[in-house]
Amino acid sequence: MAITLDIQNDIAHLAVDDGKANALGFDLIEEFQETLAKAESEAKAILISGRAGRFCGGFDLSVMREQPDKAGALVNAGGHLLLRLFENPLPVVIACTGHALAAGGLMLLSADTRIGLEGDFKIGLNETAIGMVLPVFGIELPRARLGQDHFTPAVIQGKMHSPDEAVPAGFLDMAVAPDALMAASMAAAEALSALPQHAYHGNKLLIRKQAIERIRASLV
Repeated sequence: MAITLDIQNDIAHLAVDDGKANALGFDLIEEFQETLAKAESEAKAILISGRAGRFCGGFDLSVMREQPDKAGALVNAGGHLLLRLFENPLPVVIACTGHALAAGGLMLLSADTRIGLEGDFKIGLNETAIGMVLPVFGIELPRARLGQDHFTPAVIQGKMHSPDEAVPAGFLDMAVAPDALMAASMAAAEALSALPQHAYHGNKLLIRKQAIERIRASLV
């Protein structure tokens, strides 16, 4: 199992560590979905963290490049996962523990609060650079969360950001020192968990309505 679930004080902490790049393959996506279902039923906020130096390296390239007959299904499964995070009834906080590329960058955009680790890490959407066209959710999530001036460089031109650059762009809300990352992320999750859930979820859905509808319509 790549995901460890720890629920304490109404915070569900999903720690993701596959021993490699935390790339989204079929098995990891399925495990994410199962773990989120448990978290949603037992907690009041969700905190997701990665492994040291790696938050998420995107979709599993062994599928995307070597199994073209399965690539579409993998992207579709990933889209459903990202949509679940984006419209989740609970607050979703991410502790970005390192590199977040492609689908990893999109996962940041699907969360509510994103706290990153300072350091020599890359955050962004590198699909153009590796010759891939983004799916609908790969456009709608950045459109909803990135600053207007950062949209074209990030989405079309594949600009990579340091954690400090990722804050004004909109991939992160703040970048902190290594020894402060988990404490700051947990504090954010605890603060959000205290808000009335019906109002939090209702306002989230209102603000993200158009993006949610477009993403859902594009998925099988």
